[in-house]
Amino acid sequence: MKAAFLLSPGTIHFSDVPIPEPGYGEVRVRLKQVGICGSDVHLFEGHRLLDKPNIIGHEGLGYIEAIGAGVQGRRPGERVVVEPNIPCRQCRFCLTGRGTICLNKRVIGLNEPGCFAEYVVIPAAFCWAVPDAVSDADAVTIEPMAVALHALLASGAKPGDTIAVIGLGAIGLLLTHLGLALGYRVFVTEINAAKVQMAVDLGAEAVCPPTAQGEILARTWLANDVCAVFECAGTSLTATLAAAAAPRGSAIVLVGLAEKAASFTPLKIAREGITLIPSIIYDHPFDFKRTLRLIESRIIQPGFIISQQRSFDELSSALVTAAQGNDSKILINI
Repeated sequence: MKAAFLLSPGTIHFSDVPIPEPGYGEVRVRLKQVGICGSDVHLFEGHRLLDKPNIIGHEGLGYIEAIGAGVQGRRPGERVVVEPNIPCRQCRFCLTGRGTICLNKRVIGLNEPGCFAEYVVIPAAFCWAVPDAVSDADAVTIEPMAVALHALLASGAKPGDTIAVIGLGAIGLLLTHLGLALGYRVFVTEINAAKVQMAVDLGAEAVCPPTAQGEILARTWLANDVCAVFECAGTSLTATLAAAAAPRGSAIVLVGLAEKAASFTPLKIAREGITLIPSIIYDHPFDFKRTLRLIESRIIQPGFIISQQRSFDELSSALVTAAQGNDSKILINI
């Protein structure tokens, strides 16, 4: 099969490798489309380094082609989406319901062969059947949508509450879409005017890019009873800003993955009863199941974030384009 390996930062190499065979409890998926995620861009740019060259990519949509021993209830030709984070379900974190931070987690496209290839092998339990009523566009964006859903549920905010989103990459836009669809009032802040317009078109309210001290955000959020602030930009500056501007009694949900240190004032956090909540990926199997149900019910349609599609051969240039930050989601057609 044809597979794209990340050899080193900025270097994608296509290789012809054997088609993988599914082992016990696994299925082989013939991939059709794969979304480019921000984490793929981080790997491509060298912000995060692989231990060895690997096939990256994890937002995969395709069809089951082969079924391994021990798998029941699945069939060849079934349209499926990949859930790429596979906790061990044996460590102390998994056994206490915290599989998102599993020490032994297998991650498709990171420490396991990924989806920028013609085929991928994955445990059947992490290969979700897509209902006929769900379009390919909505199906291929289920994985980032599940990330957004997990973050919203982690916040404790309820429908009818007011929330704020900083950063309108794919996750920020999906979180905005989800919140609005479920009856939240949503304020958004983003420096890219086109992405702000996308959020406003969905029904969000834009707060202009803040001053260095965040006075505009702080006043707006306080006046409108924002109860949860979602930091989705993934920079130390925006994480620091969220902590400085968060209203009394609110929660700050850290969704973005800033690699540099942010700062906050402990007195403000403690005195004003502000809660810092980490949110990473999603809980298996609940968040994918919930996401699929919301899409099938037409409550949400995450495929709206797809901004362009590229051929498999254009993967390298598509990653360069994604790194520029102007696209909401680029799809690769395999």
